[in-house]
Amino acid sequence: MIGFDPTEEQVAIRQMALDFAANEIAPHAMEWDEAKTFPVETLRAAAALGFGAIYVAEDVGGSGLSRLDAAMIFEALSTGCPAVASYISIHNMCAWMVDRFGSEEQRQAWLPSLATMECLASYCLTEPGAGSDAAALKTRARRDGDEYVLDGQKQFISGAGASHLYVVMARTGDDGPRGISTFLVPGDAPGLSFGANERKMGWNAQPTRAVVLDGVRVPAANRLGEEGVGFRIAMAGLDGGRLNIAACSLGGAQAALDKALAYMAERRAFGHALSEFQALQFRLADMATDLEVARTFLWRAAAALDAKASDATTLCAMAKRFVTDAGSAVANQALQLHGGYGYLSEYGIEKLVRDLRVHQILEGTNEIMRLIIARSLVRGR
Repeated sequence: MIGFDPTEEQVAIRQMALDFAANEIAPHAMEWDEAKTFPVETLRAAAALGFGAIYVAEDVGGSGLSRLDAAMIFEALSTGCPAVASYISIHNMCAWMVDRFGSEEQRQAWLPSLATMECLASYCLTEPGAGSDAAALKTRARRDGDEYVLDGQKQFISGAGASHLYVVMARTGDDGPRGISTFLVPGDAPGLSFGANERKMGWNAQPTRAVVLDGVRVPAANRLGEEGVGFRIAMAGLDGGRLNIAACSLGGAQAALDKALAYMAERRAFGHALSEFQALQFRLADMATDLEVARTFLWRAAAALDAKASDATTLCAMAKRFVTDAGSAVANQALQLHGGYGYLSEYGIEKLVRDLRVHQILEGTNEIMRLIIARSLVRGR
């Protein structure tokens, strides 16, 4: 079990992330959203603080921190912009997969540049016909001597077209999860191409494209782990990824609550500040309580993953479901408390609502999180 008081080091790291979010991300967030700008130099500035490979080993340039530390960092970064922080979280997930499952040669070849974010990474699991049913993926990797030839298409890939490394799950064997392997595909590999940048409700500060693999050849040395364990690698990455996305929801929702508090202290109606009306105070109290409950459970799940607890996967699914639902609800309430002004882009609330909505879908939909939790309960009986 964890204590509920962060250590001095955690407080300092969190404050550094909050300051970076306030000074380097938040002032530009609306502009990036409107112009669909992917702020690569800002990402690299975050990496210079150690946020490019947070829970990667230090011998290859990582920060060597815990999943609990990461949860605090991503919450803090998301107060500036959830879309930017969420891409950093996906990049960290990819870097950890290379660190955890890669050979020493792969670790040394990729991780130093991933840690600085000179090399950006994308996670490629979802396909046009294989979203929640990820084990049904059709992208195939055929062995040809000392190489693999990859053919297929991935869908909804964050960072696609801008990333330098694609962690691709492809089928090397029979149908089902045991026939899947994982490959490290360089962004300049011949035969690799990308669809148009998707027009999305939110997350406009990072590109989302299809990734097309047409006869892409990679050395057999680019396979991550053994043949047939790729689905297990992908799911292991998602345990931490779900915590990260939950933390990004928490930070975005906290920013929305803070905006609502500031607005209600200034806005007057019927001769009083909105913050003086008891009915509205009760709504604020519920929002703050929901976020504190979400934060507490997120920390609990992160500590379980750090400890490699037997129920860590279930707790990560619970945290992802609960925290992203709570975050989206709180941001929506904050918009409502702004009245008509909340619907205007200049106040920044509607952007938070748009950005947080997708967190209930990606890294496994919240319906799939319920399925994971329910299966764990049934097996426990």
